Amino acid sequence: MSTLPAPTVTNSSGLDIDAYFRRIHHTGPSTPTIETLRALVAAHTRTIPFENIDPLLGVPVADLSATALTEKLVHRGRGGYCYEHNGLMRYVLSELGFEVDALTGRVVWMQAEDHLPARTHQVCAVTIPGVAGKYLVDVGFGGQTLSSPIHMITDEVQSTRHEPYRIRRRDQELVLEALIRDEWQPLYRFTEDPQPQIDLEVGSWYVSTHPESVFVVGLSAARVTDDARWNLRGRNLAVHGRDGSSTRTRLGSADEVIEVLQRDFGINLDGVNGLRDRVEVVLDT
Repeated sequence: MSTLPAPTVTNSSGLDIDAYFRRIHHTGPSTPTIETLRALVAAHTRTIPFENIDPLLGVPVADLSATALTEKLVHRGRGGYCYEHNGLMRYVLSELGFEVDALTGRVVWMQAEDHLPARTHQVCAVTIPGVAGKYLVDVGFGGQTLSSPIHMITDEVQSTRHEPYRIRRRDQELVLEALIRDEWQPLYRFTEDPQPQIDLEVGSWYVSTHPESVFVVGLSAARVTDDARWNLRGRNLAVHGRDGSSTRTRLGSADEVIEVLQRDFGINLDGVNGLRDRVEVVLDT
């Protein structure tokens, strides 16, 4: 797969907004409205995959600047995890005139109720000019990421391009839940307190370098299409359709995994060295 076109117009922050629009195939509106927000979230999630190849290869994700995220996710045709996806989305939306706060949360999906994970997930709280209230935008939660923005209000079921979601209050935190197979599943707990950039950088450093981090010890990739959610963990590929269907495939080798990453997840692996050997080690992790 060839790299994407070189930058053309870059603003002072390091964000190349025109190249981002080309990357996600967005030709629609760019004014700060709910229509623009929905269009960008849909285009971003169907185009830029979730993946943790850098941490898996021992490359820390330390630079969350607009320049670094644009270079990786836009110009190099790569994906990333929450700090990268939602970091890039925050830069884009701010450039277009939205007001955006970075929030952080604790991932509790498929965890015991009494388990207290670290606050290592980043999301965005978006305010639209002239519109009351905020919207939760999260284009970086992997296999169960929000495919549409939702209002930051509690106890109301909200539709997305895929499953229904809702936000509930638990003590001093909010909990995002998704309706999966007719059961409400908690995904993460978060607060409404805006987080400074340095705390985001610390969180990203932690999850990309800690020896027991899921992003260091195993391969993950995800992509949201209009019809399905594609999830890869090691050699195990699952495709969950909006119609309720699911198919699961056990890939036979590291070479097959790499082929799927390129063909089905659209990840440009040019210049990524040592991936096959590392994938071979973590096929069943």
